[in-house]
Amino acid sequence: MKSMRYYLKPHFMKISIQFSIKFFGTITDLLLPWLLSYIIDDIAPTNNINNVYFFGGIMIACAAVALICNVTANRMAVSISCTIIEKIRHELFEKVCYLSNSQTDDITTPSLVSRLTSDTYNMHRMLDRIQRIGVRAPILLLGGIAVTLTLEPVLTLVLLGAMPLLTIIVVFISRKGTLLYTKTQQSVDLLVRKIQENFTGVRVIKALSKTEYEKERFEQINSELAKNEQYAGVIMATTNPVMNLLLNTGLVLVVIIGAYRVNSGVTQPGKIIAFLSYFTIILNALLMVTRLFVMYSKGAASSKRVMKVLNAPKQMRVEHVEPKRTDTHIEFRNVDYSYNNVKNNLTDISFSLKHGETLGIIGPTGSGKSTIINLLLRFYDVNSGQILISGKDVKSIPFEQLYNKFGVAFQNDFLMADTIFENIDFGRSLDSNAIEHAAKIAQVDFIKSDKDFTKRLVPRGENLSGGQKQRLLIARALAAKPEILILDDSSSALDYLTDSALRNALNRDFGDTTKIIVAQRVSSVINAEKIILLDNGKIVGAGTHEQLLSENTQYHNIYQTQMGDWG
Repeated sequence: MKSMRYYLKPHFMKISIQFSIKFFGTITDLLLPWLLSYIIDDIAPTNNINNVYFFGGIMIACAAVALICNVTANRMAVSISCTIIEKIRHELFEKVCYLSNSQTDDITTPSLVSRLTSDTYNMHRMLDRIQRIGVRAPILLLGGIAVTLTLEPVLTLVLLGAMPLLTIIVVFISRKGTLLYTKTQQSVDLLVRKIQENFTGVRVIKALSKTEYEKERFEQINSELAKNEQYAGVIMATTNPVMNLLLNTGLVLVVIIGAYRVNSGVTQPGKIIAFLSYFTIILNALLMVTRLFVMYSKGAASSKRVMKVLNAPKQMRVEHVEPKRTDTHIEFRNVDYSYNNVKNNLTDISFSLKHGETLGIIGPTGSGKSTIINLLLRFYDVNSGQILISGKDVKSIPFEQLYNKFGVAFQNDFLMADTIFENIDFGRSLDSNAIEHAAKIAQVDFIKSDKDFTKRLVPRGENLSGGQKQRLLIARALAAKPEILILDDSSSALDYLTDSALRNALNRDFGDTTKIIVAQRVSSVINAEKIILLDNGKIVGAGTHEQLLSENTQYHNIYQTQMGDWG
């Protein structure tokens, strides 16, 4: 179970040294008012100017030491906090990459984005301020009170009288602040989601003249976030004026009482001056403590959100399942699955493929076509039934070994802001000949020479047409010569001639590769050895094109609608 302590432990020695330097520098700071008092009350009356210069020099030296120590400690604090947050951010990103799809669905992508950005930033500020203020403020506060007790015990009672009330205010507001900032970060999640939606759908929004409508929706979310931030800020900001009121009231009482005591000869002017200096130090220390509690409230709320992701259990583990002897390559056995465990999205799905065979999956939108692919890739685990690859249950295959079997092109996949070559290679360090061959098979005809591979794409490949994007994504899936090729509605933007050329090239050069083609068009699966027709998560037809055309009314209607009544 990871916590902040887990990340702080490796830096214990550095933090200890930083605390020690900060402690020494702060103690030196506390000596300055006492030295001033000593010079005024004990040295000045002797009229010995040399002693005044001597102790004045000591004050300058103390100020220099305090400055050097505080600057050094602050630099160390920044370095330590940056190192810790860098590690947290890296592990958080790694954890997000390995979250199951179910966990990602529960947390939501916008929330993960805000946890990686604003939440880690809040944690960084909390760690930095705790190291810088968390040591200095308590020492100044407690040390100042201790010194004032030796200087003027009577006047110190005025200060101590306000401390219980100040402590209650700080504790109450800090607890309240943690809850408020948690709610604020949830509003940030909604804002990030809305921004993502608008950036992704900006063309549709403009095309349908919905800019003003989206601006109003954004304004609602933005206003809610501003309202939550304002409320949290107002609650947390009450500490400063309340503490200022109490402490300044105490300061006035100290001046009045101190004047009477000096006038009556009970105390000396130097002690009153030193006491006022210490009172100011204590006041500033308390204000630093309040600022620290604000930072802590934000950081603690963000830390809970980040640690919730880091400590998320690993839902999908490699299980030991005895392999079965079989000559099939891919087999689904009575598979049921539900995304929300309320209603099945897939029911009793069974089929098998031999090596090199092609399966076509067709059906209306929402019939479960992509869900079959998600289960085969083990993005989700089946509720019941079994999925086998070469006789091995997918649950028993290590993830890296499992994913290396596949080449996948999704309909709504992404392209990076990089060269065409790097988008096909995708960080796999593939041979350039394999990439060129994959581009040729995928009918990437807009690459005429090696120079075209160096052409840079804008984010999401927006400088390409829909068909060009899909051909690049298919080339990416083919480049590593996968054992299983999955084309999930990834040829929908291709014209019929290009689609036909692609299928012929796949049959010619990837004959040993088992292929699964998810499509809306009958023409994309017409030559598949097996075709399954899905409707409402169930197989309502299975066989070759000719068998389905003659035996399945629903398939025949789809074919007749798309191709016309000739065949």
